[in-house]
Amino acid sequence: MPQMTPRQARVIDPILTQVAQGHKNADFVGEALFPVVPVEQRGGKIIQFGKEDFKLYATGRAPGANTKRVNYGYQGDPYSLEQHALEGQVPFEIMEDANAVPNIDMATVAIRKTQNIIDLRLEKARADIARDEASYDNDHKVTLSGTDQWSDHDNSDPTGDIDAARSAVRSTIGRRPNTALLSGKAFDAVRNHPKIIDRIKYTGRDSITPEMLASLWNLQRVVVGDAVYAEDDGDLVDVWGGDVIVAYTEVGSLADMGLPSYGYTYRLRNFPIVEQPYQDRNAKSWIYPVTDEVDPVMAAGLAGFLIRNAA
Repeated sequence: MPQMTPRQARVIDPILTQVAQGHKNADFVGEALFPVVPVEQRGGKIIQFGKEDFKLYATGRAPGANTKRVNYGYQGDPYSLEQHALEGQVPFEIMEDANAVPNIDMATVAIRKTQNIIDLRLEKARADIARDEASYDNDHKVTLSGTDQWSDHDNSDPTGDIDAARSAVRSTIGRRPNTALLSGKAFDAVRNHPKIIDRIKYTGRDSITPEMLASLWNLQRVVVGDAVYAEDDGDLVDVWGGDVIVAYTEVGSLADMGLPSYGYTYRLRNFPIVEQPYQDRNAKSWIYPVTDEVDPVMAAGLAGFLIRNAA
């Protein structure tokens, strides 16, 4: 009799799995740069893209002439999905107390809290890739310092920096970036920046929003990375530091089609999952096991621009 695979051996709770798959923490924005692509296997080759994948080709054909051909993407470095699993624990006493109060579902609470912990690790992994200067060539990164940093409101020029990043990407891949991810520090600096305020002062809005910045900078979207994590000594650190990443990235179902994009998050299809909850009699608790299998990768470094130390 053939041995079952780990996935076949799992007993999955479909209802609770929907909770895990449908939950997204608003503070986690790495998916804007690394959209999720479902995969069937835990290992394979990254589909990477060069500038030729972004070009507009001459597709005209004269009668009797051969039809032109193009190669699309190539297999790059290997990827290997990492499994991340945690169990949410709800003591019997808390479960009983919650059941006495309408609209409190401790199973859902436990799964969402557990999923948040797993997703924070994923957010950090995405940020580590996007913030790594080695991921970019010299034409697709800049480190701001002194009066050039956006926190220097008298001398810096955030819009000029974004325009330069957009131009660098467009001149390389032939498409303008559609996404900017601002760290929480960078967003705080730019939303109080007098040059930005002056550009939007006639909109009638009291405060600057990411949507207003997207319109100002001719981007499809601007997202703000507010997530923090605790170091071993308890100090909280910004996941995205003080950086800004400007990129062309495919989103949603388009990413699933494998179109050229700055990055992807390879995820085992139908994950994350919640396995069948069980009782731990010794701990007098219900246990909710949550598992995800993912690997964020950069697919086209030329499609992105890193602004280090914007704030």
